[in-house]
Amino acid sequence: MSSFVYAAVRTPFGRFNGGLAGVRPDDLAAHAITAALGRTPELDPAAIGDIVWGNANGAGEENRNVGRMAALLAGLPVSVPATTVNRLCGSSLDAVLIGSRTIETGDADIVLTGGVESMTRAPWVLPKPSRAYPAGDVAAVSTTLGWRLVNHRMPKEWTVSLGEANEQLQERFGISRERQDEFAARSHRLADRAWSDGFHDDLVVPVPDTELTRDESIRPDSSTAQLAELKPAFRPDGTITAGNASPLSDGAAAVLLGSEAAAGTIGSEPLARIAGRAAYALQPQDFGYAPVEAANRALARAGIDWSQVGAVELNEAFAVQSLACIDAWPIDPEIVNTRGGAIALGHPLGASGGRIVGTLAAVLRERNERWGVAAICIGVGQGLAVVLENLEAGV
Repeated sequence: MSSFVYAAVRTPFGRFNGGLAGVRPDDLAAHAITAALGRTPELDPAAIGDIVWGNANGAGEENRNVGRMAALLAGLPVSVPATTVNRLCGSSLDAVLIGSRTIETGDADIVLTGGVESMTRAPWVLPKPSRAYPAGDVAAVSTTLGWRLVNHRMPKEWTVSLGEANEQLQERFGISRERQDEFAARSHRLADRAWSDGFHDDLVVPVPDTELTRDESIRPDSSTAQLAELKPAFRPDGTITAGNASPLSDGAAAVLLGSEAAAGTIGSEPLARIAGRAAYALQPQDFGYAPVEAANRALARAGIDWSQVGAVELNEAFAVQSLACIDAWPIDPEIVNTRGGAIALGHPLGASGGRIVGTLAAVLRERNERWGVAAICIGVGQGLAVVLENLEAGV
């Protein structure tokens, strides 16, 4: 049995403290769910066998199981179950993978997947004291991004910052600051063009009571020369800057999956078939390179090779790790992120996987390509990838 993508939709991605800062993550998720169901008006929500939702934080307004909270807030029948998965940056891509397996094992015909993150509203936390009223000071820790309350038994080389880990990757592969800045400028240029071309008209739905109508971090006038003026963010002599890394972001994305037989219940034909999927892990500090083998394995499971791939959506956590992955694959770099990537669009951790799946399905149809790969790197040394088949290619 195969699983298929029937609909994909997302919110605009807002900047940290930007246009979506006033919206709770459970409300963002509920809006994405409502928008996805709006794409399939013939579908009775009670027919959804499960909701699998991604979220990397869960420490605040997500209320631990934001998938269930969002389903209830969206007005779905209380009989529709929901779970929340956390594979950090890959959470919503993991949700898609889990949902597709659920369908292929016959446990459900229809699964709604997706993810959400409000990095703006991520809370500060305090470590719980071993006894009441300790005499010493206690520091509040931000849950927005990265390691927190680290276990002292973890080797220090594993727990470096995400930026430092990617500076190490830059040293390993010799990827220059100039290449990184060129890649970042390309991301902004292509993202702006995508919006101007109307590419996102059917993919993005504004959030009620906000003024944000498109991704907020895009800088249309960004250039390599301008990016070259920015100071390194993680090392005095480093190559990674705020301009060639993805920004902190807020947003949500939803992907509706179903079996082939579910087309009649859903009331539409599928956009793409999920042909292969894979997870891969390596040393935590090398996380940016993990998509390489994840994608290779997903392709092998789909029964195809890189020569057949016509489009790639690679989440741009950092320009350096994106370039390292692209250099490792035998592909034309021009087929990667043809409508811009996370450096320009934003990277709300729990939502990014859903975004790249929806974008890939749309790009495959736009370019009339049959096969595509969506891949994402994940902190603490992991990567995920999925292969999509455009069923209308060549028709």
